[in-house]
Amino acid sequence: MKKILLLGSGELGKEFVISAKRLGCHVIACDSYAGAPAMQVADEFCVFNMLDEAPLRAAIAHYQPDLIVPEIEAIRTEVLLHVEKEGFEVIPSARAANLTMNRDRIRDVAVGLGVRTAQFNYAESAAELLAQAQVIGFPVVIKPVMSSSGKGQSVAKSAADIQASWDFACAGMRGDRQKVIVEEFIHFEFEITLLTIRQRKGQTLFCEPIGHVQERGDYQYSWQPQAMKLDYLKAAQDMAQKVTADLGGAGLFGVEFFVTKDEVIFSELSPRPHDTGMVTLISQNLSEFDLHARAILGLPIPLISCSEGASAVVLATQDGIAPRYTGLEAALSEPGVDVRIFGKPSTRPYRRMAVALAQGANALQRARDAAAKIRVIL
Repeated sequence: MKKILLLGSGELGKEFVISAKRLGCHVIACDSYAGAPAMQVADEFCVFNMLDEAPLRAAIAHYQPDLIVPEIEAIRTEVLLHVEKEGFEVIPSARAANLTMNRDRIRDVAVGLGVRTAQFNYAESAAELLAQAQVIGFPVVIKPVMSSSGKGQSVAKSAADIQASWDFACAGMRGDRQKVIVEEFIHFEFEITLLTIRQRKGQTLFCEPIGHVQERGDYQYSWQPQAMKLDYLKAAQDMAQKVTADLGGAGLFGVEFFVTKDEVIFSELSPRPHDTGMVTLISQNLSEFDLHARAILGLPIPLISCSEGASAVVLATQDGIAPRYTGLEAALSEPGVDVRIFGKPSTRPYRRMAVALAQGANALQRARDAAAKIRVIL
């Protein structure tokens, strides 16, 4: 039995714990608040600020895990670099966790590998942001170098939008780095997430591409498979393999790309299951969480099969605690529809609280219709 210390206990962590438990693992779920989704299904839990070095080190020393599995970016990753040298195994690697904690570092890695990205630069003040935006040319996309689920992301269409974009990015930042990435606005036809699995033994595997739509920088619905030209898919797979090979280790990576009429452009990478990949809970024989668990445990993945599926999020509309849900009966009355309520103990506007899943013909519309029937009430 492997002992896993899970750093971050949101809805993605919850599904990972379920997959890991099915394979006989003992999981300690960590987060900054009690009652987080993954804590509800884990063997043990621990509450502390993972950006604080002392309690992070203390948790690792106390539990002596076989595997340290980050689920979020907001972690004092310098600690992971140190404990890896002491013999602990970080998934997929401490270097991957450290580099992807901030968007600037992983983007720089991609450029160094010759991977095509949007034109970008960095800024540490509103004045510097304006100067960089003028060099790149409006409109520009502005994101905190460290955030999650699209928090703090906006589009500045002109110089008049810069101060508001800077303030919004600062409000959405995680960690202690007041720094943003400003990038060229790509006029893409669609975006994809390419789930990429590095095995301990065997070749790198890929799931069928996942299409998705974002609002406020956060995914709203996704579908699989996303149709695309075979040469474009091959280009995306080549770039994903190049970047994940450089990061090393074993596990599942969520690699995002813009697909235009003329090319495929690397966007971002997460060295862990991806929110858009929740569609795989219904579209694949092995979900992204199953694949992550098998990859890090060194277990075989003989076949990944995919059928038409889609996911659509259910959002909260206000601040509150102890939420309840209505509309489940109506949502689940549709054949081929499933619902996952995450179990978050509190709400805030636009917080993701559940996801509706659908499989088969017209899966995307059916998932969105199901999600629309569910209400978060207080």
